[in-house]
Amino acid sequence: MAELKDLLQSADWKKEKHVPVIESPEKIKKGEPVNIKASVGKEIAHPNTTAHHIRWIEIYFLPAGEKFPYQIGKFEFASHGESGQGVDTSTVYTAPEVSLKFKTEKSGIILASSYCNIHGLWQSSKDITVE
Repeated sequence: MAELKDLLQSADWKKEKHVPVIESPEKIKKGEPVNIKASVGKEIAHPNTTAHHIRWIEIYFLPAGEKFPYQIGKFEFASHGESGQGVDTSTVYTAPEVSLKFKTEKSGIILASSYCNIHGLWQSSKDITVE
């Protein structure tokens, strides 16, 4: 039986267009809001078509010393060129890029996952230190 953890893929985002890229400071101040940006296709553009697109990005934070992460954002992308006239006929496309602010008093790991309708689940992570 397959387990979810076995289905998560990861790679260098500079060479693989499906990996979520996390952009944030590496060091933050205790209790102050920090900007987090996550995107798919930063270095190599990901197709954003009816047939091949990123469906969602989720962002979590795992504080140091804790067992479970907190979900700090979940974003769905719903416009991939589809319309009543057929596939890829619309002029409306959603880019798989999001930003949010959060605050914490502990260092930890930002985790991001994304889902491509053809190539499945992808993940990445980034450490942040609270000063």
